[in-house]
Amino acid sequence: MTANDRTWDLSILYNGFDDPAFQNDLDILEGAITGMNRLAKEASALSDADLVRRWIEISEQMSDVSGKLFIYANLRYSADTGDTDAASVMGRLMNKLSTNAEAEAVLNQRLAAVADIEAVIVSGAAPEEYRYLLNSIKDDAKYQLSEKEEALFAKMNISGASAWSDLQSSLTSTVRIDYRGGAITLPAVRNLAYDPDPSVRRDAYEAELKGCGTIDESVAFALNSIKQQVLTECELRGFESPLAKSLHSARMKRETLDALLSAMEEYLPHFHKYLRAKAKLLGHEGGLPWYDLFAPIGSADKKYTVEEAKDYLCGIFAKFDGELCEMVRRAFDEAWIDFYPREGKVGGAFDCGVPSAGQSRVLTNFDGSFSDVITLAHELGHSFHDRQSFRHAPLAQDYSMPVAETASTFNEVLVMNTAITEAEDKNLKLALIESQLQDACQIICDIYSRYLFEASVFEHRPEEFMNAARMSELMLDAQQKAYGDGLAAGCRHPYMWLVKSHYYSGGLSFYNYPYAFGGLFARGLYAKYREIGEEFVPLYKDLLFATSVCSVEDCAKIAGIDLTDRAFWKAGLQTLADEIETFCALAEEV
Repeated sequence: MTANDRTWDLSILYNGFDDPAFQNDLDILEGAITGMNRLAKEASALSDADLVRRWIEISEQMSDVSGKLFIYANLRYSADTGDTDAASVMGRLMNKLSTNAEAEAVLNQRLAAVADIEAVIVSGAAPEEYRYLLNSIKDDAKYQLSEKEEALFAKMNISGASAWSDLQSSLTSTVRIDYRGGAITLPAVRNLAYDPDPSVRRDAYEAELKGCGTIDESVAFALNSIKQQVLTECELRGFESPLAKSLHSARMKRETLDALLSAMEEYLPHFHKYLRAKAKLLGHEGGLPWYDLFAPIGSADKKYTVEEAKDYLCGIFAKFDGELCEMVRRAFDEAWIDFYPREGKVGGAFDCGVPSAGQSRVLTNFDGSFSDVITLAHELGHSFHDRQSFRHAPLAQDYSMPVAETASTFNEVLVMNTAITEAEDKNLKLALIESQLQDACQIICDIYSRYLFEASVFEHRPEEFMNAARMSELMLDAQQKAYGDGLAAGCRHPYMWLVKSHYYSGGLSFYNYPYAFGGLFARGLYAKYREIGEEFVPLYKDLLFATSVCSVEDCAKIAGIDLTDRAFWKAGLQTLADEIETFCALAEEV
């Protein structure tokens, strides 16, 4: 795969499953697994320093080689869910790694019992930047199961939540949607929501709902099964709820989430006003029909080629930071990105860091809209975050969910605010402001509806197996609470639970509020940039660098922000409320 056909180049990892380097790394992984099991048996007899030293050595090796193997297989599968070799390899890798679960449980308990982490670091047995990791292992120990239970759970998960997740991915990427007499993929029909022709948007919306109805019961079965597994695991581990587990994994206080959500709830009426104003512009009475949520407004309906998207983004990023600009240029020129939708390719967009190469790989379903350019900016923000975290040692590169959306959303704000500032034509300015509000509405209203829906599913699952109709009922109820009278009552999207992969993870619940967090946190950081100028850039990189080695709240303190203070979140929301007023005034003029 090369930049010429606009698919990504995975040769930085391997040239295929028959590549000798792939087999060599499989052998290395086998050796690392054996070494980890051996260390677990010897752990009780080792001094704290010797234990930590040996654990770091073998864990770094395992992280490197298993990461390369799994990333390669997963990227292959994401680009083509019909790639049975990739699916088979992922299953085999998960099975291999599951054999380490008991050893990991033993070692985590032993590491949690290390009496003096500072003394171990001073002795040189562990680098300074592993302090947070070692302390986190101590903190996590109280939620750990017995060694045998951890091993059993890891093995059962392969044919449990992980398999159900694969089913949702496979069904949604391969289902054929009957659209205007032809058959297209679900991602392709969803992309038509951005089409300038209102009849195309409406027909695509109706075709999407009809197509979803052909797989809804199977996907509902998958979602029920995944959520039941999560509830069972939380009970066994001693978490109060899946949300409590999510916050623990996120290294985030409940006070921070409560401050964020309560501020969002207070500002929902502003977004309802925006939606009604957009509806009026498009000739609707009352609320906006779902199929017009992403309707382009004004004169920003230009279609971008890949090269035009590159030049546009690099022109903006160059004014902020040369390192960011150069990374984005490399991503386009060196085939980091798989651009176009096609049958079998998963929908949506994502970034995947490749630590062994110091690069990233990005999947999008690009069709040239301005929204797609913003999506590229978003995913390449993740890539820039990857770049900062790769400066850490291998075991200190993973950051938590909330801060994971910081750099991506900052890129969005940077691009959109630059475009709005530079726009001289009133219609163009209206279009750009609307595009930004469209995205903001997603991270406020839509994310809030997703949060409410997932909370509702977890609430009902212990007593109820929810069929597709029930899932859709809960989804529509959540949309009513989040969108209010901003949406037309009879034209919402009952299948949003089916098309969003974020719900289908056994290990990552509530992957919704981090988007709202990231969006508003990024706006706060952008305000700081506007305030202090170039001095902000190294501060920003330091903050991104710190995300994997401290809590969410401590990370924000680098920028002088208290995340438990509701006023911080309201300040970011107020900037959006002000934009809504500008939009409404411009809409009246136009």
